[in-house]
Amino acid sequence: MPESKADPVVAHAKRGPVSATREPALFRKILIANRGEIASRIIRACKELRIPTVAIYSEADTTTLYVKKADEAYLVGPGPVRGYLNPYGIVDLALQKGVDAIHPGYGFLAENPEFARICREQGITFIGPQPEAIRALGNKTQARNLMRAEGVPIIPGSDGNVETLGEAKRWAERIGYPVMLKAAAGGGGRGLRVCRDAEEIARFFPVAKSEAKTGFGNDEMFIEKFVDAPRHIEFQILADHHGNVIHLGERDCSIQRRHQKLVEIAPSLVLDDDLRRRMGDAAVRAARAAGYTNAGTVEFLLDKDRNFYFMEMNTRIQVEHTVTEEVTGVDIVREQIRIAAGLPLPIRQEDVRWNGYAIECRINAEDPNNDFLPTPGRITAYYSPGGPGVRIDGNVYRGYAVSPHFDSMLAKLTVRGRTWDEAVDRMIRCLDEFVIRGVKTTIPFHRKVMEDPVFRRGEFTTRYIDERMNELSYADDRHQVDRVLAIVAAIVARAGL
Repeated sequence: MPESKADPVVAHAKRGPVSATREPALFRKILIANRGEIASRIIRACKELRIPTVAIYSEADTTTLYVKKADEAYLVGPGPVRGYLNPYGIVDLALQKGVDAIHPGYGFLAENPEFARICREQGITFIGPQPEAIRALGNKTQARNLMRAEGVPIIPGSDGNVETLGEAKRWAERIGYPVMLKAAAGGGGRGLRVCRDAEEIARFFPVAKSEAKTGFGNDEMFIEKFVDAPRHIEFQILADHHGNVIHLGERDCSIQRRHQKLVEIAPSLVLDDDLRRRMGDAAVRAARAAGYTNAGTVEFLLDKDRNFYFMEMNTRIQVEHTVTEEVTGVDIVREQIRIAAGLPLPIRQEDVRWNGYAIECRINAEDPNNDFLPTPGRITAYYSPGGPGVRIDGNVYRGYAVSPHFDSMLAKLTVRGRTWDEAVDRMIRCLDEFVIRGVKTTIPFHRKVMEDPVFRRGEFTTRYIDERMNELSYADDRHQVDRVLAIVAAIVARAGL
């Protein structure tokens, strides 16, 4: 395993002395077209840049923390979700309130090219890539063709979309089983099926198309060779409007359930300097090929023979950006805003350094012992950890009602250590300190992962949870106080009080 390297990069480190005069605000006002922890994260970056913020919220989010942190906040609707998915309503609100930039966060409209286009047409800066880049990279078939033309390694697969079951079977025979059926407009595991023979192709093809149509409004499918037990390695990209494109290194996101990430690590334990350079160069070429600007993530699969293949590019800030920030010292959200304002990147590729190791655990309201089923409810106690090298990105508190309408993530716990062992030990200590009651969470599961010798040795792949779930199971972690309160509530209800 590589040891930790040099000090973190410091913005402007090679640009001479810092001026005593602060630069003027980059925008008059930024609207955050999102909710939850990422809205709070963007608000913090805006406050440091002295930019007023506007939050939007549905009735379900009326009392959440990010609403209180923003300079202004406005109700959108109707319902708990629809307001966050209405690009015209959000842009109209922005125009009414004197907003000149919108940050989409992740999820909702963040990778919607129409939203970016509407912003541009109305004279509002979209803090993200151009709509043309979002559209080109959002369709996985187009993205594969773009990468193939640029010489970026791609997984063997169909030349384009497959329209019929017969065509799918022919491509599968040509590529060789096992293969993956994938939605061209997909993500997050929807519209994706592994097929190990012709019978499974016949069974899963209509199911995957239906999922893709429901989830993305597009049932186009393509086929790729299934890479068994790979590492999921992604590179963070920053690209400005002056032709500068750099990467901030990699994150290992292999620990997943149902293609959804649970633990992220920076840097990877398996990349050496040569492989990191080659993958980083490929990620930069991918961004340049798409004419990409702002922050983005190029995702690769790394097989057991250390061959890497382009998988997709996410045209937004990632949930797991925190681990990259911790090991590089670069505030990625701040850089997103500066790039959108037309400023050049303050650092070059040779300035980027990695300091130690960082681990992020997604603390979700889920029951890992019950196939990670979401567990909505009300939080009755909340105590977060702290200390050196500890970061919490969250939006919940005691009394917070966990809604079934949104993603189940409650907080992101990120720690940094000078060495891999120090980072793991710190995460174990923090998970012991982290108390959330009233709903079941992934905290005890993460504790088991950190203690697992396979994880500690860095021998995990995307099949880690499937292969190790028996070893990662644990007894019900519900606190004795919760049991007492549940019994009292049952007695009161039975007595009719």
